Amino acid sequence: MQYISRVIDDARLFGYVPDNSEEILPNRTRTTVLVIPGGGYEMTSDRESEPIALQFLAADCNTFVLRYSCRPATYPTQLLQVAAALAEIRAHADEWHVDLDRIAVIGFSAGGHLAADFATGASDEVLRAHGYDPDELRPQALMLGYPVITAGEFRHDGSFSALLGEDYGKQEKMDEVSVEQHIDARTPPVFVWHTVPDDCVPVENTLMLVEACHKAGVPVEAHLFPSGGHGLALGTAQTAWQGVNGIEPCVQTWMKLALDWLARLFG
Repeated sequence: MQYISRVIDDARLFGYVPDNSEEILPNRTRTTVLVIPGGGYEMTSDRESEPIALQFLAADCNTFVLRYSCRPATYPTQLLQVAAALAEIRAHADEWHVDLDRIAVIGFSAGGHLAADFATGASDEVLRAHGYDPDELRPQALMLGYPVITAGEFRHDGSFSALLGEDYGKQEKMDEVSVEQHIDARTPPVFVWHTVPDDCVPVENTLMLVEACHKAGVPVEAHLFPSGGHGLALGTAQTAWQGVNGIEPCVQTWMKLALDWLARLFG
């Protein structure tokens, strides 16, 4: 296995590329997954980083984690770091055995907002203004766990305050980063999960995402779990905190569901 570590635009990209035997599997390429952890744009969660990446590695994917800039860095810094990370992965496609038609991004909580903001048309003008081609970099699959989506009624105030800084509350900027307003045909197929009792990022965020995808004709698979709070990651002892907090048996199936969805999508 090859371990990758890069510093890109003040963000850190690290990842894992399984070994390839050219004698047994010549010219083999793999699905590649970029993991974007949450943390309210205040930090990037350890529990939503390497433990997630290693699950995809075990499923024979190339997998990368982006440790993007947080407060005091503000929008669009993080968006441009995602673009730089995906550009780096594409630039090394041959070396890292990346199938350029099978690139997925998965984000959690505020990282879900960042992933979704990048994958939709919301970010296109910003990316072009900074020299990126959004159509070239857009992933072919978007996976989200308990994502921050709306900057409207059901918003997670802390995430948008940290993301926008002095622009927080300005309606034009709030609309610009309210993902559900920007779902259109450019949005890739979506897999999303959330717990209904989430008291930090309300489940309405995911419901609004699903409704917007449905209206735009974007394929979406959604799973709502009846128990559990926010930030569960894998929902197992591996990603629990303070011993037992975050162990939630009903959500532990989401990774298998996501891998099955990814396999069907990419064939």
